[in-house]
Amino acid sequence: MEKFRKEFPVLRKGIYVNTAVYGLLYDSLLEWRQEHDLDFLIDGSDMREQSLKVISNTRTSVGRFFNCKRENVALVSNFSSGLNVLLEGLNSKKKVLLVENDYPSLNWSFENRDFEVFYMSMTANLEERIQETISSQKIDVLALSLVQWLDGFAIDLGFLKDLKKQHPSLIIMVDGTQFCGSASFDFDNSGIDVLGASAYKWLLAGYGNGFMLFSDQVKNEFAINNIGFNAADGDFNKKDEIRFAKKFEPGHLSSLIFGSLKFSLDFFERIGMDKITAHNRKLSEKAKAEFQKLGLLSDEVLGRKQHSTIFNIKANEATYQKLIDNDVFCAQRGDGVRLSFHFYNTEAEIDAIVKILKTGK
Repeated sequence: MEKFRKEFPVLRKGIYVNTAVYGLLYDSLLEWRQEHDLDFLIDGSDMREQSLKVISNTRTSVGRFFNCKRENVALVSNFSSGLNVLLEGLNSKKKVLLVENDYPSLNWSFENRDFEVFYMSMTANLEERIQETISSQKIDVLALSLVQWLDGFAIDLGFLKDLKKQHPSLIIMVDGTQFCGSASFDFDNSGIDVLGASAYKWLLAGYGNGFMLFSDQVKNEFAINNIGFNAADGDFNKKDEIRFAKKFEPGHLSSLIFGSLKFSLDFFERIGMDKITAHNRKLSEKAKAEFQKLGLLSDEVLGRKQHSTIFNIKANEATYQKLIDNDVFCAQRGDGVRLSFHFYNTEAEIDAIVKILKTGK
């Protein structure tokens, strides 16, 4: 991974462990964006066909990258917007199961409507308790983040797949914003019905782009009224033939913004998602072991076999300031400090953070 670190200028300023806030911009993406806008500057409306091709190719790339049928991919500006459009089409009599303190845009979107909502507190045996609640309360919808934003708690993907087999009518909806790009993922074989994600974090695609992935089954559960000329591909005759995913794209999409998403997906594929997955797993295992030695992790995290690359360590304001003073890019979340590692991080950087936590140097 060392050669790819050269793509990220911020890494020359310090230790960047803040991808959970914002994924880094990198040199080759910036060059592509500049060339794109230069073409618009010179060619004006002659760029229209090229722009439409960029959007189409982005949809194809998203589908290939996550193994989702192309026609089931919706391009959206962010997860929150896509989810709110979706929930407007869901029967309000559904029973919904959420996780306490999950990402606000996820929980609020359900709470702000008339669904009957149940909650799970975060514990090491979360999956077991979810299974019991779904059966006892006859839950219709399970909605949660694949990786929790506050502390990196990662749901067992195998559990979700088995859960869907046991409860075929259950609608499983997930926020993949803190997951997608950190590890390989196969949507069509996941058991998940809806995955939405903003791409400015782990996919390094910048602000303003994201996507929704849908299973074939789930499209019959939602009555989406969103519509616009772009959804019909600018064809008056297609008003009544708009496919489900295109209803999330009523207006024109930016080829700069969504082209950036495609560029990043291509970038990740050049590196190799298998390599990224393996590297991030090593970072996760090392960070967990080191922070455990220092007594900085919660019982919920310690009780898990696997964890993501996001850690919330027990730390006060002084510790946070010490990290900042030593050029560690991180964030305060809850009662601690959140550190989030991606493929451009190294095990040596974890050692450096541990040294700072121990000595302040």
